[in-house]
Amino acid sequence: MSTRCGFVALVGRPNVGKSTLLNALVGEKISIVTPKPQTTRHRINGIRTEGRTQLVFVDTPGLHRQAGKPLNAAMNRAATASLSDVDVVVLVVEAGRWTEEDDFVLEHLHTLACPVGVVLNKVDRVPQRERLLPEIERLSQRHPFAFVVPLSARRGENVTALLAELKALAPAGPFLYPTDQPTDRSERFLVSETVREKLVLALHDELPYELAVEVERFRRDAGLLRIDAVVWVGKANHKAMVIGRGGRVLKHVGERARRELETRFSQKVFLRLWVKVKEDWHGDERALRALGLDES
Repeated sequence: MSTRCGFVALVGRPNVGKSTLLNALVGEKISIVTPKPQTTRHRINGIRTEGRTQLVFVDTPGLHRQAGKPLNAAMNRAATASLSDVDVVVLVVEAGRWTEEDDFVLEHLHTLACPVGVVLNKVDRVPQRERLLPEIERLSQRHPFAFVVPLSARRGENVTALLAELKALAPAGPFLYPTDQPTDRSERFLVSETVREKLVLALHDELPYELAVEVERFRRDAGLLRIDAVVWVGKANHKAMVIGRGGRVLKHVGERARRELETRFSQKVFLRLWVKVKEDWHGDERALRALGLDES
């Protein structure tokens, strides 16, 4: 029997649950997840291999209409670039809520040659499931979708139905990754994203979007993984906010990140974090490229 291998792009407006869905599809945490929109900045590939089928899922930053800042523009470029050379596109929308931003995303999909399916996510928040039927009908009228799958990525509900649809659309071809590899991203990248997730969860208002994390050292030494990372902020007063009174915020972030990294890498982790200022880095395209945030 021949093998199948397909690339699947997950697209949608910010905060519809694309990263949670990616993790559910892969079966482990690949992309960071927070309640705050626009957490994902990079194109992240998650890989699931079952039997003779390998699916490569591409998690993308949420497409948003207001893309004036260089950081936002870079995120939009990363999202739209993911639509090229994929075999299937999955539009992720939120059950019971269609917005102008969903229309904006759908506009990018009308001219695609590959099949486009739609996932109606967060159905666990819909108290009466019969209300989903007319919503599915309305979705089917917006675009000739290859499939419509209602599910809850957070609970893992009906994810197997989506996998079945995607396996059927995967083209014949050899596997591109080892069968036990869950992502194409490096361990350094996973570390930086883990630290950034804990920062986003610990901080409030707009500050999380003014942050970047750069891993300066990643070394395994006698059973101990030593990691040094810099948290970059765009303004001097943000440094004090990230550190917190008596260093409490940074210590809390470091402890939570260390525990998750020890579980991920199955070994003891020594994690050191510093906070440095790079004035208005999020508005500087050269700084974005240096920090790996503009990969178009």
